[in-house]
Amino acid sequence: MARLLINIDHIATLRNARGEGNPNVLEAAKVCLQHGSEGIVFHLREDRRHIKDFDVFQFNSELDTYLDFEMAATNEMLQICSEIKPELSTLVPESRQELTTEGGLNLSKVFEDYQNRVIPILHTAEVPVSLFLDPNPHEIELASELGVYAVELHTGTYSLASGKARDYELDRLAKAAELIHEKGMKVNAGHGLNFENIHDLLAKVPHLHDISIGHAMIAEAVFKGLGTVVREMADIINAYKG
Repeated sequence: MARLLINIDHIATLRNARGEGNPNVLEAAKVCLQHGSEGIVFHLREDRRHIKDFDVFQFNSELDTYLDFEMAATNEMLQICSEIKPELSTLVPESRQELTTEGGLNLSKVFEDYQNRVIPILHTAEVPVSLFLDPNPHEIELASELGVYAVELHTGTYSLASGKARDYELDRLAKAAELIHEKGMKVNAGHGLNFENIHDLLAKVPHLHDISIGHAMIAEAVFKGLGTVVREMADIINAYKG
């Protein structure tokens, strides 16, 4: 039973280009929710390149919806997340130099830190945790050991592939989704998804729960309007339900 969550970051990117408050990010989130999004995703980055702190607190106080707070596992972000208590915290790798998140967490490298510092803080705050991972069985096994609620599969490699490489990436995603489900975690997916590649993902990757889409929606909204594109994507995803 997959559901659509809209990542609102690039509405904030557009607003910040002029620094004059337009378009209003909160109102954009409300439009998404009115037209079929079942939640809002936002990434508060260390450099605040799009979403700002006041956006996060506005979302929390004024939106009666499912909030997925994407963040790096810094003490600053853990404190903010613990304060607002979103419905989900998705932990992602973050680099100041990257244009967008370039891949999944290297969980093997950060496992002890997550086990001893990060996950306990979020569990104490009663915030469910999702880890943004490549479709790597070893990393999924480690996520299970950490006792997290969900794994969000990084679909960026799939979204850029074609031909046999695309089929290979779909197969990797499908096998990873089966393992995540077998381990008792929710299967989320996101990065690079659009109106062209969403169909095969829905048809071939099982157990999908939350599907996060952002940039493609905002880009298409330039031509069709935000409400229209959200409704169109929601209809596609809903057609695969049940």
